[in-house]
Amino acid sequence: MVTLGSTSIIFAVFFLPYLVTSIHHRHLDDANANFYCCLSYEYGNQSHIDNIVHTKLSQSYQSILESSIHNARFNDPNVPKPYYIIVPENKEQVRAAMICCKNSGLETRIRSGGHDFEGLSYISYKPFCLVDLYSLRKIDIDVQEKTAWVEAGATLGELHYNIANKSKTLAFPAGIWPSIGVGGHISGGGQGPLMRKHGLAADNVLDATILNINGTILDRRGMGEYLFWAIRGGGAASFGVVLSWKLQLVEVPPVVTLFNVIRTQEEGATKLVRKWQKLVKEFPEELFLRINISPKIGPSSIEASFNSIYLGTRYHLLRLMRRTFPELNLKFRDCQEMSWINSTIRLDSYRNDTTIQDLLKRKDKRATFYKIKSDYVTKALSEKALDRLWNAFQNIGDALVHFTPYGGKMSEILEDAIPFPHRKGVLYNIEYFAMWQYPNQTVEKIKFDWVNGVYDYMGKFVSKPRTAYLNARDLDLGRTQNGSEKYSEAKSWGEMYFKGNFEKLARVKYSVDPGNYFRNEQSIPPLGS
Repeated sequence: MVTLGSTSIIFAVFFLPYLVTSIHHRHLDDANANFYCCLSYEYGNQSHIDNIVHTKLSQSYQSILESSIHNARFNDPNVPKPYYIIVPENKEQVRAAMICCKNSGLETRIRSGGHDFEGLSYISYKPFCLVDLYSLRKIDIDVQEKTAWVEAGATLGELHYNIANKSKTLAFPAGIWPSIGVGGHISGGGQGPLMRKHGLAADNVLDATILNINGTILDRRGMGEYLFWAIRGGGAASFGVVLSWKLQLVEVPPVVTLFNVIRTQEEGATKLVRKWQKLVKEFPEELFLRINISPKIGPSSIEASFNSIYLGTRYHLLRLMRRTFPELNLKFRDCQEMSWINSTIRLDSYRNDTTIQDLLKRKDKRATFYKIKSDYVTKALSEKALDRLWNAFQNIGDALVHFTPYGGKMSEILEDAIPFPHRKGVLYNIEYFAMWQYPNQTVEKIKFDWVNGVYDYMGKFVSKPRTAYLNARDLDLGRTQNGSEKYSEAKSWGEMYFKGNFEKLARVKYSVDPGNYFRNEQSIPPLGS
């Protein structure tokens, strides 16, 4: 005989999931009504709302969502999708979108270029709005003042292209991959081939405009120096919505020189990398010489690509290399002279078929699946350590390791000048890339195992304590749980990105967003007094 109490238990077991689902949908229905009511009040024009707000029922929803997904791992039906995609046409519409999402109980994710390696700019596991800054791409260049105002939705390619249209001898020290969004790149630091001469992208920011939690748009004076400090290299998405940056442009010579020399293990790649490590701090600031390690089919497991840009002529570069690095055996025919803007499409040898106009393309030619990790090296690796690293490339297929040189201007800037702390004492940054071309769980596991294995092996050779580059985001280091993680729990991964600057970032966060609305799985947690 079943008692009333037992019946209640049976009812709860079988019908609770349906009840929870019903409550969830009712919550979203309420959020939907609140959202459109709010937008109607803010915009006052229904047709205008329909032009910039896209739901899963909208014909353009999927194409807009996919337009800035560069890591194909996150273009999957099982990955959470935004409740709304909002593509504002101006700053006031960004403000209205953020306010209405917040008032409707929805999270807000902000996307500029979509190159976030863990997809945090367009993924959330709670109901959320995606505010895509695609239309905020205005760029104003002042040649006389050597400055530029650039909206956060512009790409690096668009920025480089617009500067070159105004001047052949001005540039901005940032990365050169054209489809990367300016907003995220600068807010995470921004490595690039001019960093040894002029510092990071974030080191060359003069002003900014940001939308805060209260819906107020502030410039540097309005936001104050603490917040202005935090958004330059501290991950601006934790503090508000950066709408635009004022940049300090730098001078480059009319002629720069590139070379890309490849050496296998049989040709002495290991000894060359060893020598390069010793020279990193000695090279002049005008020389940026990185190394790309990739697998090679045959008796050698890897080939090392010595990939360089020199701010000067071929003649002066050859003299420098013969004096400092004769072992590389650089030849006259290896060196190409060109303008700075041409170098931005030629520095990566696999982009030799591109043109200046390709800088304006916002989508990569092919969608690639990848997983990335990073390290900083403060003490040169031994030949034995390098040889064991090379051995890891056997039978792995598509993979890549970047050695990016520091030194020069990077060593002169204090660790706390901005949140990005990796300065004096750093020889180079390493990024480990595991890549594959098609969705395949078996291949994905092999690639993840490879990159995790390489990362584990390198632990004994890299900085102590271990550190990482924010723009090579890696959720394996740790993550917040539903935005509620405490400072003490986030400290382990936060200090890997920011070292001693993490606490200051958390205190700035508390002062501007104590309720932690602007959050993601690796956002800065608020820390009160």
